Amino acid sequence: MKPRGLLAAVIVLAALGGALYWSNRKQKADAAKPATDTAATTKILSIPEDQVKEVRLKKAGADATVLRKGDDGKWQIAEPKPLRADQDTAKSLISSLSTLNADKVVEDKAADLSPYGLNAPTLDVTVIKKDGKSQDFLVGDDTPTGGGAYAKLAGDAHVYTIASYVKTGIDKTPNDLRDKRLLTFDQDKLTRVDLQAAQGETIEFGKNNQNDWQILKPRPLRADGSQVEELIRKLKDAKMDATISDEDAKKAATAFASGTKVAVASVTDASGTETLEVRKDKDKNYYAKSTAADGIYKVTADLGDGLDKKVDDFRNKKLFDFGWTDPNKVEVGKLTVEKSGDKWMSGAKQMDAPSVQSVVDKLRDLASAKFVESGGGAPVLDITVSSNSGKRVEKVSISKQGDTYFAKRENEPSIYQLDSKAVEDLQKAANEVKEFQPPKKK
Repeated sequence: MKPRGLLAAVIVLAALGGALYWSNRKQKADAAKPATDTAATTKILSIPEDQVKEVRLKKAGADATVLRKGDDGKWQIAEPKPLRADQDTAKSLISSLSTLNADKVVEDKAADLSPYGLNAPTLDVTVIKKDGKSQDFLVGDDTPTGGGAYAKLAGDAHVYTIASYVKTGIDKTPNDLRDKRLLTFDQDKLTRVDLQAAQGETIEFGKNNQNDWQILKPRPLRADGSQVEELIRKLKDAKMDATISDEDAKKAATAFASGTKVAVASVTDASGTETLEVRKDKDKNYYAKSTAADGIYKVTADLGDGLDKKVDDFRNKKLFDFGWTDPNKVEVGKLTVEKSGDKWMSGAKQMDAPSVQSVVDKLRDLASAKFVESGGGAPVLDITVSSNSGKRVEKVSISKQGDTYFAKRENEPSIYQLDSKAVEDLQKAANEVKEFQPPKKK
């Protein structure tokens, strides 16, 4: 061939190659363009959520993950090994699959799937329904802009693009789907909490007739409900790190075995009792072992410190339980006032509401500076507060020994040492309650 002819052939070949390159590039770029209104409504999958029985997720080069609904209606991970599933994450996955929409239809009848990575899918999702029928959904390469991915149904020639967030919603691993809670109790059905601290002190909490938490052991005591709820919250939020390596898991097990016991907590609900033991190593790292989950895991210092408590940390230091509910009757020494509608009355006399409210506020805030085993002295003040339409009646006696005030609630053994100023301010406020004066006419 003459040099001139050879050169012409090379030019023609280059032009054809360039045209093919730009054609393929345009095809992918077009596929990545925002969907039209019509395409946005194109459904790929439409399966009622309550009809989904099983989902099988097969990623390239990895074992299949199988999520299966049990007879109790709860989702469980069946493969690659049986694990509890996080119900919220599992339901989110099912929701994503049940109404899966396309961003765009790329081809109606794709003869070659390789340009989209669908000849060897990165993710193969099989949805099995209650009737035994299944649908297979394939996800291929990301679109050139990275805003989505190519997808299709097995046995269907249509090729679609789906949004990145749709792919993320269904591309899950066992660790993504796993229930990471170390304790799985139902907080609304919790009936008992036990806490055994390192010092050997065992504290047991239970609910009273008014559904308030009380200390049952080491002896019956009033509990600070907010502190008990905070303990429960820490136990409820205790989670494992499911992404740790086998080597780190072995280190955690070794640290736990040689660590110092911090506490053992047990929770009981309608399903039974679960227990969590926490230990601490010499570097003050905390590790936990649960009866509700396999393995030993490093946990936060917040959990460890939250369990390292004594009974006094959970005792109710407030002298009265009426809380933010205004009482309907108050007796402080010689003062007796009772609510009648929105008025405070002392016998037939209407009393000044702000001055009565000052007494109520001080009663509400009256709290123990510390708990003592003994204390008494001369009686100073008897107080009775009726609240909850008279269903709750609280009686407190205050005495003084030297410069120190002590208080006892009726039918309770606890002795509360009080701040002197708080008692004296209460007495002063009670003495300053005055009769109501109507506004002067101008």
